[in-house]
Amino acid sequence: MNSRVLVIIPAYNEAETIASVLRRLREETPEYDVLVVDDGSEDATAAIVASAGGAELVRLPFNLGIGGAMQAGYKYALRHGYEIAVQCDADGQHPVDRIRDLVAHVIAGDGDMIIGSRYVADTDYTPSVGRRVGKSLLSRLVDAIVGGGITDTTSGFRAMNRKVIELFARQYPEDYPEPETLVVLHKHGLRVAEIPVDMQPRQGGETSIGPNKAAYYMIKVCLAILMNVLRRSARIPGGG
Repeated sequence: MNSRVLVIIPAYNEAETIASVLRRLREETPEYDVLVVDDGSEDATAAIVASAGGAELVRLPFNLGIGGAMQAGYKYALRHGYEIAVQCDADGQHPVDRIRDLVAHVIAGDGDMIIGSRYVADTDYTPSVGRRVGKSLLSRLVDAIVGGGITDTTSGFRAMNRKVIELFARQYPEDYPEPETLVVLHKHGLRVAEIPVDMQPRQGGETSIGPNKAAYYMIKVCLAILMNVLRRSARIPGGG
């Protein structure tokens, strides 16, 4: 099956790393198209993408956050008829040499979305204590809602088929969306599976979720997931 594949890279102030990520994509997956969604960067991210060549560039007028940037990418994928989309970070953490594996599992029908997981098997990834605790809490919450034993609910390294592209183009969580999307997919009867991958530390720049934001992140994501469940459970009297 010769599927049209789009690699979507959300980028906010990733001037230090974006050129390297694009170069590695050209080396590892030259047959896939690449879209960089510049999320209102204040540095030279967009200029570097434009000069590097080999990738389409969408520039958002201001910073919408990862949810808004990714939804823009899904809308682009839907409009241009892509069958598979891959989410890949701009900071060099994701192993682009494993993108073909993610895509192969989507094509094989192993899931509507395939997640590259740091935890489903022994890998070299060693999270901080805070991230380990947060990951455990989120995994338990998501598993209680959707089942399936997804281990890496926060991984942004994922590939999905056309059905998921169509859904995410219409409906996508705004802030730190990766865990909440698992609930959205479950509500629509779509399947998620994982494969193990080794991820690297951020290769440059600064993470948007520092230690001071970690607790706020956890609370906000958990509340968003619970609200999503409540919206699913709500029924209007006399309605279907």
